[in-house]
Amino acid sequence: MPNPYFRQVPNFEYPSRLPDSKLQEYISVKNLFKKGKLREDILDNLAFFTKYKILGDDRPDNVAYEIYGESTLDWVVLLSNNIVNIQSEWPMTQNAFDRFLVDKYYQVGDTEEDTYNRIYNGVHHYETEQVKNSRGITIVPAGLQVSSPYSVSYFDYYTDQQIDSGDIAVPVTNYEYEEKIENDKRNIYILKPRYLNIVYDDMIDIMTYGKGSSQYVTETLKRADDIRLTS
Repeated sequence: MPNPYFRQVPNFEYPSRLPDSKLQEYISVKNLFKKGKLREDILDNLAFFTKYKILGDDRPDNVAYEIYGESTLDWVVLLSNNIVNIQSEWPMTQNAFDRFLVDKYYQVGDTEEDTYNRIYNGVHHYETEQVKNSRGITIVPAGLQVSSPYSVSYFDYYTDQQIDSGDIAVPVTNYEYEEKIENDKRNIYILKPRYLNIVYDDMIDIMTYGKGSSQYVTETLKRADDIRLTS
């Protein structure tokens, strides 16, 4: 089934530059400078969305099929999260992630074991463990990036004692660091199905050409005398 997003994208005609083209012969293409988006009053209102966690190697079309029953509504999933570059903003498949790790952490002269150890045992940085006083009040939150070793001393007024936390810096391996980045991408928002018709109507408005342009031919077609495309 053709993707409904691209069905809405209007056309643009520009003069053909092909060797055998005739004078004033035009080539028609989709005007990809026309980009859909969600209205700000929708995008900024969490009531229109539900939280969703991407599982395994699911692609946007898999998610769209699960939520909307139609895989070609993957563009709604992407627009709902302002995702422009799916290669970098959508979580990688496991195979792609494994290749990424090797490409990033391999060093010239490495054996396979060297690269493996650098990925899974190499320290990327250190983070704090949580420290609380005797009343459960947080003194140091978990997850602060610090140097190692790292400790904190504080006076606990509830016990009238000076407390030394000891070393609270824990290592984060290269693998753990990269995995967290990927896992963070898995937490997305999904537009609730009952609001799809609003988005459809907005898309028609966005993708329709206005008559004010000198290049206007129809609501779905513009024509230019040069190859500069406009929105």
